[in-house]
Amino acid sequence: MSANTDRYENAVARYFEAWNAREPEARAKAVAAAWAVGGGYTDPLADVSGHEQIGAVIAAAHEQFPGFAFRLTGAVEGHHDTARFSWELVSEADRSAPVAGSDVITLDEDGRIRTVLGFLDRIPDGR
Repeated sequence: MSANTDRYENAVARYFEAWNAREPEARAKAVAAAWAVGGGYTDPLADVSGHEQIGAVIAAAHEQFPGFAFRLTGAVEGHHDTARFSWELVSEADRSAPVAGSDVITLDEDGRIRTVLGFLDRIPDGR
């Protein structure tokens, strides 16, 4: 595995740590580890920047889907400072995955996320 591949996979692992952090203090720490200062997150439902706003989007997802966790599906692909990957939101109770998507991230020189462009591939009706 190349150093660049490790860089992308490490960034994505930190990204999922942030998305799966349920406690506010742990979430704030994970967001700070994953995102560069002033980093951003954009998907069809949100367009925010900065650690506090990103943490608020993650907290809202946990409120809407309690007992669910984000999981990587497939491989992380990357080149230069950009990587893409797919994910799903999985119920810890019955393993169903009502939400799935794909994200494209850009990284800074330290391997932290500058931007996320998220796409929702599957969402439940009424959400």
